[in-house]
Amino acid sequence: MPRTLDGAQKRRRQWGSERRTQPLDTLHARPSDRKLVLGRLAIIATVAFWSAYVVYTVIRQFLDYGTESFRFTTEAVSYVVVVTFLTFSALMHLVARQGALERFATHVRVPRAELDRHFGTGHQEPLTVLVPSYAEEPDVVAATLWSAALQEYPALRVVLLLDDPPFPTDPEVAARLEATRRIAGDIQTQLAAPAQRFQEALLVAEVEAAHAPFATVASLRTLVGHHRYAIAWLERHAREQEVVDHVDTFFHDQVLLALAEELRLAADALDAAIADTLGTSTSTSTSTSTSTSTSTSTATTTDSSIPSTRAVELQRRLAWTFSAELTTFERKRYANLSHEANKAMNLNSYIGLLGGSYVHEESAEGTILRQATDAAEHTDLVVPASDYVLTLDADSILLRDYCLRLVYFLEQPENARVAVTQTPYSSFRGADTRIERLAGATTDIQHILHQGMSYHGATFWVGANAVIRVRALQDIEEVETVGGFEVKRYVQDRTVIEDTESSVDLGMHGWTLVNYPERLSYSATPPDFGSLIVQRRRWANGGLLILPKYLRQVRERRQRGERVTLTEMALRINYMASISWGSFGLVFLLAYPYDSRLLSPMVLLAALPYFMLFASDLAYAGYRRSDILRIYGFNIILMPVNVAGVLKSLEQALTNKKIPFARTPKVRNRTASPALYVLAPYVIVAFSLFTLVRDAAVGNWGNAAFAAFNAVLASYAIVAYIGVWASVVDVWIAATRWMYVDQAKRDARREARVSAVLAAREAKRRRRAGEPAPVPVAEPVDWRAVLYFGHAGRPLPRHVDTPTSDVSPAARERSAA
Repeated sequence: MPRTLDGAQKRRRQWGSERRTQPLDTLHARPSDRKLVLGRLAIIATVAFWSAYVVYTVIRQFLDYGTESFRFTTEAVSYVVVVTFLTFSALMHLVARQGALERFATHVRVPRAELDRHFGTGHQEPLTVLVPSYAEEPDVVAATLWSAALQEYPALRVVLLLDDPPFPTDPEVAARLEATRRIAGDIQTQLAAPAQRFQEALLVAEVEAAHAPFATVASLRTLVGHHRYAIAWLERHAREQEVVDHVDTFFHDQVLLALAEELRLAADALDAAIADTLGTSTSTSTSTSTSTSTSTSTATTTDSSIPSTRAVELQRRLAWTFSAELTTFERKRYANLSHEANKAMNLNSYIGLLGGSYVHEESAEGTILRQATDAAEHTDLVVPASDYVLTLDADSILLRDYCLRLVYFLEQPENARVAVTQTPYSSFRGADTRIERLAGATTDIQHILHQGMSYHGATFWVGANAVIRVRALQDIEEVETVGGFEVKRYVQDRTVIEDTESSVDLGMHGWTLVNYPERLSYSATPPDFGSLIVQRRRWANGGLLILPKYLRQVRERRQRGERVTLTEMALRINYMASISWGSFGLVFLLAYPYDSRLLSPMVLLAALPYFMLFASDLAYAGYRRSDILRIYGFNIILMPVNVAGVLKSLEQALTNKKIPFARTPKVRNRTASPALYVLAPYVIVAFSLFTLVRDAAVGNWGNAAFAAFNAVLASYAIVAYIGVWASVVDVWIAATRWMYVDQAKRDARREARVSAVLAAREAKRRRRAGEPAPVPVAEPVDWRAVLYFGHAGRPLPRHVDTPTSDVSPAARERSAA
């Protein structure tokens, strides 16, 4: 595998991967009238063709032939149910898409000066960025923290929530953890010089502005100098940034250099204003004085046409951009905080500390955080209060004005009951692998659909990034006592899609959620089939469990007199349950040989608008229209993964036990896939070929064509996205894993056996010699444990710290291929 100069591995680019690294525009293009009309016609056509199929194919069969047999009746009913559910999902896709187009057609971006004016007139509520991280690569975390630290926001605090075990014994893991712990401090150190410079300049600018309505040429030149300094600082940092992959390219170009370019644009505008002012003042001075020195002095002190308040706002922007406070917090260092292995409780542990001062108290169980009761008491940890929190995944990157624009949106009077606003993340372009490119395509399509769901009031918190009102979180707070300590829950951890359930909780308390209609956030997509399995199985798990709570929310909202539209309900139910019925419906269509009389061109015509507009949206997002076929095959090979996720939901419903949160592995090497999910696509292809031969033999050409279509596209997906050789490797790893034994555990068992044999021999020798048995030496009592727990033994741990990824390090292939 290629390496960079310092030895970091660089993933080899596959044939068919993406060359383009330029992201999509921040603002969505305004759709044409033709596009809007075609979207509406597609919705009408889908409903019309489905209705025509039910009436002219199914009902007609019953009217002409009656219920001729139990088998045919059962087939007809089940086929109509499957087709109806799949058509309903396609219809919801079109409805959400149309809503997005309506939003894009009316969205007007807030000018930069209005943002500066809003936040410069007292609207400077604190914002805390929370970045939960577990076993992440330090460079991935660093890029995320830098993108958060360089936000143009007046009162910003960035907290890295490290969730790794705090005292690892593996040297490699310990070194990575120490490197991650240093990131926040290193960034803070690098920001110190520009932060101090711009804060001092801001004080001077504010004093000057208090005595003059318009900025002088001298003050503008000083302001330009500060902009040039910031530009040079950002460009120097960009040159020092190591670029290994397309994500690094995005950070280099869109975070560092794009900010520098925007500041350069402002500096050039100020230079033009100075030149305009000097041109006017020079001509005036020349006509009234013959002294060059007098003319120059007059020009420097001449007032420009730029108000002093605007000059101060530009200086504030520089100060805000470089003045973020960064720190790191590790909940697993404290015995009284939850150690449950999921992202939700990592967030909850810190959110519950906001606005408090705490002291460390050592106990037999470990360090305990106690809230300081006396203002004069020495405190070990102070967590400032915050009006807003921004949750940001450790593999996501924000554009520079994300915080400014989203908080401005929340602070408008009409949005007083909006609890969460976010920009559904887009994908990083320039993926090195085919599967990452295609997963990125589905991510960019989902961005459009989520925007449309906001049009119908059906927004869900997506999770990778969101600005949340702390007041709204306090409304849904749940408190329980575990082992004598108070545990607070804001983000629900009952399922592994915690953001979805929290969206329902907020709705039950009268809050709403809105997706901001711009592209301001980006997140990584899995680069290989193994990591994609972990992500998609988690996405498929939990929707069915949340659905009953949503139905209760609807009843409560209607009792309060709120209007809940059928469109909102349909979109939300489809969002939570479509993976379930879509996966099982496709299984039925692939596996069961339905009667050919149930097949009709109307079914294809009902699906045609969905596929045509999906392909159109792919082209709009910079992909190929033919990718719709690749996505179809991609979804076929993911069908076993989705079914497994749904079955996990049913297991959780029956056992009432939480499912461990499986974090998506983010490593530069390939993640090995479980053998079941590698072999299942081959079984699907084999069964499709069997169905093709069987149906062709009896003349059932409709089913035969469907089977051939599935076999071809699934075969392509296996070769392109799993890989034949990778399949062999993954199956071999699964088949031989039992042969490998942990050397440390084996040595410990051997020592225990040897000690037992030696003790038995010694006891036998004493009996033969008639020697008395030795008096056992009492173990020293741990007085701290006795005083704390009330007995000599230690209780079982209150928190189960299970592994949070179901892909063990041993299963990660360290191949050079």
